[in-house]
Amino acid sequence: MGILANERTIVGWAAKDPSGILSPYTYTLRDTDPEDIYIKVLCCGVCHTDIHQVKNDLGMSHYPMVPGHEVVGEVLDVGSDVASFKVGDIVGVGLVVGCCRQCRPCKSDNEQYCSKKIWSYNDVYTDGKPTQGGFAESMVVHQKFVVKIPDGMSPEKAAPLLCAGITIYSPLKHFGLVESGLRGAILGLGGVGHMGVKIAKAMGHHVTVISSSDKKREEALEHLGADEYLVSSDASRMQEFADSLDYIIDTVPAFHPLEPYLSLLKLDGKLILWVLSVPSPVRYTYGHACMKETEEMLEFCNQKGLSSTIEMVKMDYINTAFERLEKNDVRYRFVVDVAGSKLDQ
Repeated sequence: MGILANERTIVGWAAKDPSGILSPYTYTLRDTDPEDIYIKVLCCGVCHTDIHQVKNDLGMSHYPMVPGHEVVGEVLDVGSDVASFKVGDIVGVGLVVGCCRQCRPCKSDNEQYCSKKIWSYNDVYTDGKPTQGGFAESMVVHQKFVVKIPDGMSPEKAAPLLCAGITIYSPLKHFGLVESGLRGAILGLGGVGHMGVKIAKAMGHHVTVISSSDKKREEALEHLGADEYLVSSDASRMQEFADSLDYIIDTVPAFHPLEPYLSLLKLDGKLILWVLSVPSPVRYTYGHACMKETEEMLEFCNQKGLSSTIEMVKMDYINTAFERLEKNDVRYRFVVDVAGSKLDQ
């Protein structure tokens, strides 16, 4: 298996405690098998979920933790039973890197609902080694959980699609909200929200951006191409939108009341919440999807010319990037140039 046959020590950037401060960390990759792929990480997107995890906001974090679940890299080696990938391929790795393959969700290509799924970091592999994410030199990933990045799609702009892109595409597909002419709204205009506008518009939807203030109006309408902009505190405008929307995708990564938005939906309209990191009562949540749907989403974005709007940073900027992300001070997604960073400093 070439490189895969050897235990490999690599460097990543890890949180060592709930302070959430990342610093260089050396560790060995897990045991390998014939279906594994050895990937050199080129870049990795930064998500609000990374912050929740490194700061133990959910009370289930284990340290040291190398975050990063929007990973794009180059295949350096493949196992003897790998059939769909070859050395030199540019590939992506998202939130999930393992499942049982025996349960009903796994057998129906819904492995994201497997009760034994393995997250790309802050989890444990079957060999007992902790999973570590994409803020590192390299990863070893089973071929089932690797997707090909379409030719012509830049790695850095593709990376956020593996979370922010699929978070939008998956529920629209699941609920049959893909035909043109629908009226939808995106609540919150951040890393996930801006992809919501782009993907919904590419599907031919009439898209309204809902925000708590007027400060992103020009960005939403003139740069992202939204059709309308609604400030949630404007009672009269909210009333105008009553019973008008086929769906709302809520992308706000913090606790907030849902009641003000329910009246905007038509009968049988869908309120879809991105709340993997936020407690909520009744909800339909999205933040990851099956591998087949992820591949489909990437191809859709490639055909439509869609990519994430990003700000590239080096790894030594990651702690500042986390601080800025918490303040929503990014347009719209940080992506770490992992391959171009000095990870041991």
